[in-house]
Amino acid sequence: MAIGVFDSGVGGLSVHHRLVERFPKADFVYLADQANTPYGGRRGEEIVALTRAGCERLFAEGCDLVVLACNTASGIALRRLQQTWLPDYRRELGRPVNVLGIIVPTIEAATGLPWEHEAERRGDKVEKLDILGVFSTPATAASRVYEIEIDKRRQDVAVFSQPCPDLAGLIEEGSPRAALAEAVAGHVRALTTRIGRPPDRAILGCTHYEIVADLFRDALPPGTPLIHQPQATADALARYFERHPEFRQGEGGTRRFLTTGKAGVQSGLVEAFWGGPLSFTPA
Repeated sequence: MAIGVFDSGVGGLSVHHRLVERFPKADFVYLADQANTPYGGRRGEEIVALTRAGCERLFAEGCDLVVLACNTASGIALRRLQQTWLPDYRRELGRPVNVLGIIVPTIEAATGLPWEHEAERRGDKVEKLDILGVFSTPATAASRVYEIEIDKRRQDVAVFSQPCPDLAGLIEEGSPRAALAEAVAGHVRALTTRIGRPPDRAILGCTHYEIVADLFRDALPPGTPLIHQPQATADALARYFERHPEFRQGEGGTRRFLTTGKAGVQSGLVEAFWGGPLSFTPA
């Protein structure tokens, strides 16, 4: 068996890379839906259908567990799939399978609290607010998932989401660093203007953005903490396996990379991030 990692494109490699480091003996299958990337500007029903198709393909490849390494898919499709599709699909397959996302681990990392925790509502005025910026795709920003879920847990954290409609596509295309730096700086300026000052902390709420995390660090004030989704996801998955030994990780250390788009070697930007050439085969 294997762990499946799904994303609309190459952004999920940032999560995949950290999972491979955390579980070196596990078998992994990565699927990039590059034929339909980016997801950020698509309608909700499209995102649900594409995410379900990706999960079905990974289960067919022998995965027991699929990690949605995509904020848009996690925020828009995950709950629907878990509630309305997976129960019948498990019975059809005759084996335990599940789909997990990256937003829950990110919110746990941002709040320092378990997902099950909900803050007691009090009328006391909060003396000092922690301003948390979230850079994301338009679909993730429109869902307000970070604002809603963090507010349930921490009343002293104010969340401001900044949609970045062009950025995932630029990264996917392997655009020059100068163009990427200009785009990132523009989104940081826009968020700073909306808040009235820079955020105290920031979430890179699209896994593509981890590939250019250094550009966000350059654009934000020095020392601004970044909450990294790959690390949060790896930590959460380790805890999940401790609670659910029925999900097998495999033990051959195999790595397979599939794409619904154009197969072959990925961009120089991806190669630099990954640490070497990376080639996808047809899904």
